[in-house]
Amino acid sequence: MFAPGRGGRALGRALGRAISSSSSSSSVVTLPSFLVPAFQTSTSPARRPFSVTTARPSKLGRTPISIPPNVDLVISEPWIKKDMTTYLKIVKKTVSVSGPLGKLDLEIPDYIKIDHDEQARRATLSVEDQNLKQQREMWGTTWAYLNRYIMGVSEGHTAVLRLVGIGYRASVDSRPALEEYPGQQFVLLKLGYSHPIEMGVPFGVKASTPQPTRILLEGINREVIMSFAAKIRKWRVPDPYKGKGVFVNDETIKLKQKKIK
Repeated sequence: MFAPGRGGRALGRALGRAISSSSSSSSVVTLPSFLVPAFQTSTSPARRPFSVTTARPSKLGRTPISIPPNVDLVISEPWIKKDMTTYLKIVKKTVSVSGPLGKLDLEIPDYIKIDHDEQARRATLSVEDQNLKQQREMWGTTWAYLNRYIMGVSEGHTAVLRLVGIGYRASVDSRPALEEYPGQQFVLLKLGYSHPIEMGVPFGVKASTPQPTRILLEGINREVIMSFAAKIRKWRVPDPYKGKGVFVNDETIKLKQKKIK
């Protein structure tokens, strides 16, 4: 048992006085007004209200995507794809985006609906059940992929890599004996190692060096471009103490003070 505090003893004395004064005069016990709610009983006690926040639709996914006049959007019929990890059959749809720079295919789940208005030149995405977390997640993800594909086939994507360091150089050359596809280019890097680094450019990506310390990557698939840029950057990750390395686009780094023993 816990020892009663000062408030509990004062409350008990007040209740005792009220009961004793009422029992001496009559058989009806009168409680103070502030104690009445505590002694009230009911057959169905009211439960504490519990509020649940409703699932909000994706702000990005429900935004209409504008389609340029020179871009065509074709949605295929649903087809079944077998997952190689779970061996489950998943219903998919293929969205083909074609433009003046090329063509890209995007696989989307069947529960994502695309309302393609050819007259207004825009596409609106929706899902079957907004309360399911997986569908809400894929809603915005599919919107981002589709928007990048449309921009890629109409305008293209670029990535600029900056080589910062003494003696860091880059050039683009061909290696016929190492080609994985006809006309493949190779990026030759000099990053302070004892040998130059040769990296084959992925299919669909064009590499050039407007300056010895600049690498320009161009293509229609942004995912492939940034993946190749990350592989180049991995050879010389920016050093926070000296500030040297390979920087992608507008990447910056905050320099740290040297460790003094």
